[in-house]
Amino acid sequence: MKKRFIIIVLDSVGIGAQPDAAEFGDEGAHTLGNIYRKRGLNIPHLLALGLGNIEGSWLPRVSMPGGCFGRAAEITKAKDTTSGHWEMAGVAMDPPFRTYPNGFPQRLIDAFEQRSGRGTIGNEVASGTEIIQRLGDEHVSTGKLIVYTSADSVFQIAAHQDAVPLEELYRCCEVAREMLVGDDLVGRVIARPFTGTSGNYRRTEFRRDYAIPPVGETILDGLAARNMVNVCVGKIEDIFHRRGVTVSDHTRNNRDGVEATLRFIREGTGDLIFVNLVDFDMLYGHRNDIEGYGAALEYFDARLPELQAALREGDVMLVTADHGCDPTTASTDHTREYIPIVAFGPQLRGGADLGTRASFADIGCTAYEYLTGEPFPAGTSFLAQLK
Repeated sequence: MKKRFIIIVLDSVGIGAQPDAAEFGDEGAHTLGNIYRKRGLNIPHLLALGLGNIEGSWLPRVSMPGGCFGRAAEITKAKDTTSGHWEMAGVAMDPPFRTYPNGFPQRLIDAFEQRSGRGTIGNEVASGTEIIQRLGDEHVSTGKLIVYTSADSVFQIAAHQDAVPLEELYRCCEVAREMLVGDDLVGRVIARPFTGTSGNYRRTEFRRDYAIPPVGETILDGLAARNMVNVCVGKIEDIFHRRGVTVSDHTRNNRDGVEATLRFIREGTGDLIFVNLVDFDMLYGHRNDIEGYGAALEYFDARLPELQAALREGDVMLVTADHGCDPTTASTDHTREYIPIVAFGPQLRGGADLGTRASFADIGCTAYEYLTGEPFPAGTSFLAQLK
């Protein structure tokens, strides 16, 4: 029997504030729970698997969950995509990536302008959708790049595709990535292309993330060393700097991500299938769009029966997240939250309460043990509870 482990990350779908959330300004954050309380959620399939049975979920419980369920805390003192995925795969950052709550030092901006050959505007903490409306006209008329950051460790560059061609934007991001190392290390440089006209600018799906290689060994490295096939869907290849990646489909939205995942499952491809579905975070969380976020959750739930039906004997699927991004808060930043764990498959019995895991790394450790018979050095496997 061929074994496969499929991890689907619902980007930013957190399930309640961690005990240290106040240190991040996120006390009371609860992405899933607050959306449910504000608008309601029609997600019967996730609930049937046990999503509402997770401690502190605020969602309806079922008497006989069809899946195994729990939540995980993040050890890394962060709430960003890179740190979340890396810890899930076995690498906790200590210290975490550097953040820039007052914008980037002028020395960095001056050096970037000199090396890229382009001026900049902005250099502030801002919402990506708001800043392009506010500075888009100046950018289009001058060609200066819009540079901004957030509460996360990111150097983001926004540019209109007619004013700055995509390849030029990508080149400038590569320049920034080369610079932002050492004492100035940031987790990701992000290309944020947009289109449209004055007063109606909108971001496109041609975003590109520039990370650095993980600072330690991940489960992708360990599986690749055993000649196992790691299939990555969405921005996973960017997050891990392609290290340990065997096959990749860089999908740009949830629909295409689900379709690619179904294709790989049905074709029997891969040992590990690692998926990121980005729309929750990119389109709705950062825009405080409660309705859009809820609709995206309902869309995934409606596709879940197809994913379940595609699973073969020996397949385990685990649905989780990488941080929160509560759209009901005043902030548009990520939120410091637990992440849900819902695991299921043809060979798994339902109803197991996995409790609160001490680290996101428990997820990767479990996947690695399932595929290799040995636990990964980081994290604590909960495979025995799944069986």
